[in-house]
Order: sequence, then structure tokens, then C-alpha cells
Amino acid sequence: MRIARFVTEEEPVYGVVTGEPGEEIITELTGDPFFVGVQQTSTTHALADVRLVAPIIPRSKAVGIGRNYADHAAEMGNELPASPMMFFIPNTAIAGPGDPITLPSFSEEVHYEAELCVVIGRICKDVPLDRVSEVIFGYTVGNDVSARDAQRTDGQWARAKGFDGSAPIGPWIETELDPEGLRISGRLNGETVQDSSTSEMVFGVPELVSYASQAFTLLPGDVIFTGTPAGVGPVTEGDRFEAEIEGIGTLTNTFRR
Repeated sequence: MRIARFVTEEEPVYGVVTGEPGEEIITELTGDPFFVGVQQTSTTHALADVRLVAPIIPRSKAVGIGRNYADHAAEMGNELPASPMMFFIPNTAIAGPGDPITLPSFSEEVHYEAELCVVIGRICKDVPLDRVSEVIFGYTVGNDVSARDAQRTDGQWARAKGFDGSAPIGPWIETELDPEGLRISGRLNGETVQDSSTSEMVFGVPELVSYASQAFTLLPGDVIFTGTPAGVGPVTEGDRFEAEIEGIGTLTNTFRR
């Protein structure tokens, strides 16, 4: 099931997306599916007639995972971490599909990073590996936009990976998905620059969710960015980046100064 969040002329509402590409319909939901479940109404729209926004604004936090693909760690000249390398992303960094991303004034070297994102569905703490599936609401596509020069000089990554708009997600949340072995790709201005599989992650989804929950209580709507494969590179004003994950869809954003 594809759960999206959209606007027409009113406040954002949730909906279920159905139909084949180019013919999708979105059916409005009553309330917040994270707390009241999926309750469909009789109101429908053609997907082309609405504007999708970020499918979730994390209630408390987004958690990033660094260096979780060996080829990406190598291309950046880094060793693989012995355990998941975590960092926080503020919810003000979240943007949606189609949103323009403003390149920060403090950086001259901003990179794209296509990523699989896990969306938490229930409050949880110290989740055992064999129960991780019980706390996941679904999966979405993310782009962990990173200011590399700030990342190198700051010593920690809050500014480099947490500036406004640096964490677009979308286009929706897929609730019925096996995250193993999914193709993950990125296209810059139509040219494929990243092409890998989630099977190449150093730490898989169960390990990441369980590990994060040992440190932080995870709440419904929290998002975990699971890391990016090799092929990252710079974006400049006017560029268009498409992050695509098999079984979910494509997240598209443009960049501006």
C-alpha cells in the first residue's frame, strides 16, 4: 500500500495511491494513519491534480547512517565502521517530492545521495532483531543532500547534513515491501550516476533499527536514512536529481541558489 501526503487547496491530508503509472488515483484518508490506522474516505483525486508533499514530517527525529555501503566508504577514502555510524537530521531538513532544494550559502560543494529510508510505525525501544518488522510502518526514498566542505571542516555533521531542505523524502511510503535486494539508483540530469542494491548495505534494516532503538526511543513517524552507495557527486544550480528505489518509486528534486 502506498501512503502519500498531499495538498489541493486545503491543509495537507493523507491518502492511498492506487493505479498504474500515469493513471494513479489518490483516495483521502480520515485522520493520521500513524495513530488511527488507514481509514479511507469516498473522496478521490487524480494524482496529477494534487501536489504531493513529504509523506511524513518526523515527529521527533530523523536518524542518518553514514558509510553503510563499502563502495561509498571507499570512494570517500574512509574505512568501514565497526558498528552503524549514526547522526541526527532535524525535521526542518525534510522536504518533499518536487520541492526545490536551496543550496546553502556556506557551501560550495553539495552532493546528492540516494537512500532507502525506513519509517517507524510505533513507539519502541530496545527492539530485538527478530521483531524489527513489527515496528516498521513502511519505506520511502530519500536523498541525504550533503555539504561536503562543511562535513570535512566541522568535525561533526549537523550543519553539513542537516541544513534546511537537505533531506527530501517521497514520493510516498510503501507499507508492503521486503527491503532486501532492491535496486537503488540515482540520475543527475537524466544520466545514471548511482546504481546498486540494498543487498550491498553493510548493516541491513533489522540491524539499523535495532541498533538505533538501543540508544533512542523511536516514535511513530521517525525516519532512518540507511546510507548511500557509490557514485555520489556535486550538484549545482538548475540540476535535477532523481533517486529511485525498486518497489517504491522515484523522488525528484531540483537545486537552486
